[in-house]
Amino acid sequence: MGALSHIRVLDLSRVLAGPWCTQNLADLGADVIKVERPGAGDDTRHWGPPFAKDPHGQETTESAYFICINRNKRSITVDISKPEGQDIIRQLAKDSDVVIENYKVGDLAKYGLDYESLKKVKSDLIYCSITGFGQNGPYAHRPGYDFIIQGMGGFMSVTGEADDFPGASPQKAGVAVADIFTGMYATTAILAAVVHRDQTGQGQYIDMALLDTQVAVMANVASAYLCSDQIPRRWGNASPIIVPYQTFPTADGWMIVGVGNDGQFKHFVTVGGEAHLADNPLYLTNPLRVENRKSLIPLLESMTKQKTKSEWIALLEQANVPCGPINNFQEVFENEQVKARGIQIEVPHPTTGTMKLVSSPMRLSETPVEVRMPPPTLGQHTDDILRERLNLDTQAIKALHNKGII
Repeated sequence: MGALSHIRVLDLSRVLAGPWCTQNLADLGADVIKVERPGAGDDTRHWGPPFAKDPHGQETTESAYFICINRNKRSITVDISKPEGQDIIRQLAKDSDVVIENYKVGDLAKYGLDYESLKKVKSDLIYCSITGFGQNGPYAHRPGYDFIIQGMGGFMSVTGEADDFPGASPQKAGVAVADIFTGMYATTAILAAVVHRDQTGQGQYIDMALLDTQVAVMANVASAYLCSDQIPRRWGNASPIIVPYQTFPTADGWMIVGVGNDGQFKHFVTVGGEAHLADNPLYLTNPLRVENRKSLIPLLESMTKQKTKSEWIALLEQANVPCGPINNFQEVFENEQVKARGIQIEVPHPTTGTMKLVSSPMRLSETPVEVRMPPPTLGQHTDDILRERLNLDTQAIKALHNKGII
């Protein structure tokens, strides 16, 4: 049994931040019911291509985006704009420990599904709202999108090639980091609230905002500004305080070299056949290398181009110089360490036959994470949930279907 197998979660969220959070809870054993719109479902069901393929190699309607954030959940379709649909949600909330939603501020209040309304039917309910900007402040009613938040929260101001590099410009991350980090923080906050409830019997409201999270995860960069009043700049793949600590071209691709001390620098240039650089008075110490990076880096790049990526990594690992490849995703999933850790898994699925997933990185010795269910098809568990949680019979469920409520 999972660590959270005693927890029931009602998931009213969609897209990424909320579903990322509820997948974490589901992976840890929670019973997560994902509420979706009849006929359409979560927007991400339609975000493709790519879509998963069936055993004959034909594309299904299962989008890669939806697949990555919805395993271990059950799907129920409910039209919450109708009173009968709202009543279903209230009954499900009464039987749940946690409700999570990412509607615009105030939207669920008009349906009587906000925290103040639902805590009347379950006093110890834990209710988590995820929005772009939080429940208060001048931006509270604005829609929040990850890309915009990355810009507003400072991330893009320090991401991308350095200003003095040709073609330099601010860049977003390759994945939606504001959404994902917000989902992770929401997971932590919900677990803290569960512990508090178990100790005191009190539920509570959790207000998560993408902008709050984006600023928070700027970590040392934000702290450097607060301590110095100096606006951090973009350094591309280089470090402002350690040299050489960046990407380097090789004869057949790119690699990362992270020289953390003077000894490692000497080993780096020695295996590259340029040992004299370690004795050059301009590059003897890290502060000197930082000061003279403009003359040093072209010399190092000329050196690294003389060998292939695999040759360099073998030499540097033997010399105890921190390094690594920049893998494409074929190389990622073929990596021996990735294989040894079982990061790629396959699970049965009703439309694709089998489905490839990325496993949870959480490794618990006594309550291990397991994939109990693949990402659900739209409304796959609607009838089962209504029988199990609301004790509805076949005739009552059929009536709801006929009315378009479910």
